[in-house]
Order: sequence, then C-alpha cells, then structure tokens
Amino acid sequence: MTAIEPRSRRRLAVLLFAGAALSVPALAHADPTTTVGDVIITATRVPAPVDLTPGAYVITDKDIEQRQAVYAADVLNTVPSLAVYSDGAFGGLTSVRQRGASSDQTLVLIDGMPVNDASQPEGGFDFSAIDLADISRVEVLNGPQSSIWGSDAIGGVISFTTKEPNGVSLDAETGSYATTRLAGSVGVANDKWALGASISSYATDGISAADPRNNYAAYGAPPQDTSEQDGTRDLTASVRGRVDVTDWLELDGQGRINQSRTDIADYPAPYFLLADTNDVATSRSLDAYLRAKVTGPFGLDQEFSVSHYTISRGDTGEGGDFGYDATRDVYRWTVAGGDAKDGLSFIGGAERDNADASLSTGARSDLGESSVFLAGQWRPIQQLTTSASVRYDDPDVYHGQVTARAGAGYEIGGGFSVVGSIGQGFKTPTISETVCDFCFPTGPSVGLQPEHAQGEDVGLVWRLNQQISARVTAYQLDVHNLIAYVNGRYVNIDESRSRGVETEVEAALGWGFSLQASYTHDDAIDEDTGQQELRVPKDMASGGLFWTWRQTHLGVTVRDESSDSDIGLDGFTPVTRPGFTVANLTGAYDLTKHLTLTARIENLGNTHYEESYGYGEPGRSAYIGIKFRE
Repeated sequence: MTAIEPRSRRRLAVLLFAGAALSVPALAHADPTTTVGDVIITATRVPAPVDLTPGAYVITDKDIEQRQAVYAADVLNTVPSLAVYSDGAFGGLTSVRQRGASSDQTLVLIDGMPVNDASQPEGGFDFSAIDLADISRVEVLNGPQSSIWGSDAIGGVISFTTKEPNGVSLDAETGSYATTRLAGSVGVANDKWALGASISSYATDGISAADPRNNYAAYGAPPQDTSEQDGTRDLTASVRGRVDVTDWLELDGQGRINQSRTDIADYPAPYFLLADTNDVATSRSLDAYLRAKVTGPFGLDQEFSVSHYTISRGDTGEGGDFGYDATRDVYRWTVAGGDAKDGLSFIGGAERDNADASLSTGARSDLGESSVFLAGQWRPIQQLTTSASVRYDDPDVYHGQVTARAGAGYEIGGGFSVVGSIGQGFKTPTISETVCDFCFPTGPSVGLQPEHAQGEDVGLVWRLNQQISARVTAYQLDVHNLIAYVNGRYVNIDESRSRGVETEVEAALGWGFSLQASYTHDDAIDEDTGQQELRVPKDMASGGLFWTWRQTHLGVTVRDESSDSDIGLDGFTPVTRPGFTVANLTGAYDLTKHLTLTARIENLGNTHYEESYGYGEPGRSAYIGIKFRE
C-alpha cells in the first residue's frame, strides 16, 4: 500500500461517507440490539445530548474494544479535527492539535481534573502516558471552552473517564518487536459502595525512533546510525473507591500512577541531525482526587473536590542529564440543578488552581489563579435547546480574564437538527514563560499577556431511527497574542487562524455490520508567516467497518492523512511531510462467556510513513492475546 495523491484522498473520504449513505436501505434489516443510540456528554459540565452540542464527540469503551486500542492516540486519531502525531512510534512524545490550535492549547482532564504539565515550557500534555486499559470513555469538545474550564482550553478539551472495576478482568497480549502487554482489574461496585484496583504494563523492544530512510545527504552529512531499537516500558496502576455515607452524602476518590522509560532519538554532534542516541526519557506521574457529593434541598446538588497532580520528567544520555517536575492542586466547589432532560439546568461554582514547577536553574516557581463560573442549558420549546456559560479567571500575576460561550441546537424534523456556537478562549502564560526560563538576558518576562481566541461553528446533524447518525460542521478559530520565543525572550507576536469542515458518520448496517467514519478539512495558517501551521494536515480521514456474528468479531480500520508542514532533521528547516494511508485488521473470538481470543495486524499494507518528519513508524506487525471477564 502506498501514499495516495490529494485527489485520491478526497475520493477516499467521499467513498467512506457514500458507503454509509448507501447502507441506509440495509437498516431495515438491522439487528435491533445494535443501535447508535442517544449519547449524553458531561465534559460540558451541564450534561447535554451530544447531537445538540457543537463540536462534541464521544469514544466509548465499545469503540476502544472494537479497535483493540492500546493508547489514547489509537482512538484520538479517529476524531474529527484532531491532528495526532508522535516523536517516535513506541512511547515517543505524543501531541494533539485541536482545530489547528497548538498542542499546548488543549486542556486535558482525567475524571474532571486538569493534568496539563506545568513543568513544560509551553504547558502541553504527553498523550503517550494514557494507557486505555483503565479508561471507559473519552469525550472531546472542539473549539474554545475557557468559559467552563478556564485557561488552556483554546483548541478545546479532551476528557478521560476511568473505569469503576466490577468483577475480575485479565488481558494478556504479545506480538511483533518482542511486545508484551498485561492488564488486570478487580473490584466490587453496587449502588451503595464500590472499591476496585487496576494495573497494566506494556513493554516492547520497538524500532529505531529515527527513520532509517532519512536523507542525511541533503544536509551534507553521511548516513547516521539508525540500527538501534528504541523500546519503551510503561506501567499504570490505580485504586478507586466510592461510598454512600448517608442518603444525601457520597464520597469517592482515586489515585492513579504512571511511570515510563523510553529510548529516544536526539540531535548528536557533530552534525546535530535527528539520529539514534543512547538517550532515555523517563516519566513518573500521580493524579489523585477526593470528592464529596451532597444532595441538598430544592433539588440542588453540591460537590466539593480536591485534586493533586504531580509529574517528574527526566532525560539521560548523550544530550546530557536533566530533569523537571511539577505539581498542580485544584480545589473546586460546584452547585448544580436539573439534568439533560429538564427544561432548565445549570451549574456554577468556584475554583482555586495552584501550580508549582522546577526551572532550568534548579530553582522553583509557582503560579495560580482563582475562578468563578456559571453555565446553563434552557429549552424554551421542545425543539430548541440553548446553552450559555461565563467565567471569570483571576491569575495571581496577570489581569483577570472574562470568557463567554453561547450555543443552540434546533430540531427541524425528519431527524435533522441544526447546531451552532460561539465561544472565547484564553491561555495564561506558563511558569517558564512568566519567569522567562531559558531567556537571555535573564530576568522575568516584561509585558507578556495571555493568549486569546474566539471560535464559531455551525453544523447539521441527522439521526435515523437510532440506527444511523451523521453530522457536518463548519468552524473557524482565531487565536491572538500567541507567545513565541524570539531572540532569547518570550513575546506576544504571533496570530493564527483555522477554517475547516469536520464530518462524522456512525451506522448500524444490519447483519452484524457497523460503520464509523470521519473526515476533516482544516486550513490552519500562521498569520505571521502566511504558511500552513506545523503538523496540521489539510485533509484527514478515518473509517472503520466492524462485523459481529455470534462469537466472531472482525474489524478493518483505515486512516488517511494528506501531507503537512513540518521541520527537518536539523530541527528548524521547513519541510513537507508526505501524506500516508494505513490500515489495521482486528479479530476476536469468544471461546466462552468469559474468555476471548484476540488478534490484530497493524499497518496491513506495510506502508512506509511518518507521523512526524524524520521519525520512523513500524511496518506490518501482528499481535495475539486473550481476555478474561468475570
């Protein structure tokens, strides 16, 4: 299988959605137990139907199981408007650009608690740390969401919900590159209380992080060594509990740890080009929360929570030995009334966010902010659902920020709905940017301001008899006061704009078949240079066809990306990364009610491709496993 040209890419996208449309007659024969169904999204803070929430997408545990996904990137790359890329196939730094926004402008939540890395100079999040073994649900909100979640939510929000173990589960898998994966959980859950624990490990010898086909001659250098296998070792463990203390008080909490060790590529002397080195990246993180839910009078529910996130990162090898760490504590109180089916529902509250991080000098610095917010949903008539939110954030160092968002969805009949929204976003400078770490001359930043954004979208949604759903959304996102590192200082000089269309189809086709497909066209431009934003393909498409018949489960998934702008092997020269198409095949067979055999082939066509320029991706590889559920 080889990369295909833009015209063929458009044809691929059209075929994916035409296939869904042509399948409508088959819905009359659909298995009644297989439905698309109504989905409620909670990352909006006021629970709302996903069909009436602009830019909202949900990945369920069924989706994760169908694709036999291992890490977050394996499912995020199927979501419209998410450009996912990694610096190394196994355990490499994995980032997401949402509607063209930079990777540090996406807020990441685990069980509602923010986990963006305060020790990163730009405050981004590494998605390679999210093993899906203990994840039950992923919700994505595209577009600015600062009016409900505060700083960092310029491109949007990606929210992970962990599982509440109930029973016993064991997974084991092995395959190419000496890969092994083990996962297990045990727990008891009922209406009154729950207690459970889970653990998962992943190990592989991997492949060279630097692509063996890199053209070093173009930089006046001889071939570099790319024979090293860059592997990774990853461990995730969690403990979770819940108890109804009284009929009006519920307590719940969780602690989740992750640690990893990954061989990485670097820019060694004397040519300073991306190549194999003996560098090793390490990471240890802990996220934990304790929450009290109080059912009060007048139908109001209150929630008090405290969350703690800490991360320690290190790098040893030819590039030198260094490390950084950070902590983040969030204190939150909310009061809510109504639900998604009520004519009126709302949530309001207050938060305090304290972050602390180490600097390159060995010193430490902190940054915090206090916030209040109010969000509501109102249905004045049966066909119309409206929503609005407003928030005030008061950073300790910068001026206060007010952000707002408004949205509406109207059911026009025949299963069709029109949805739209307009919202604002902002991002407070990080600790590194505030104190001007790595700056020359040294000294704190002067005149630095938060980044700001405004986004709009409008979409058409169609749902037929709980068997098929489709949506098309047009959007735009403008970001101002972007912070850049120029001449040894952080300054607000840059602007960017994104204009695009995102589409999604999900259908139960009958005879055990189901289809999922998505396509995005994203024109993301750096207004300062007039060039396409780095690592944002203009065209992205994915599709999955799945079949279940009695004990047998089969699936084929295809992912296609056009070429995009990237940086060369020297780390700064602009280049074009070629587009690619890759396909995976999955299969499972239920031996008994509790025992299932699994198998999958990744990169079925043995395509040579790169998610990030210069970083290799594995060829055709195969994995087999077994699952036990009790």
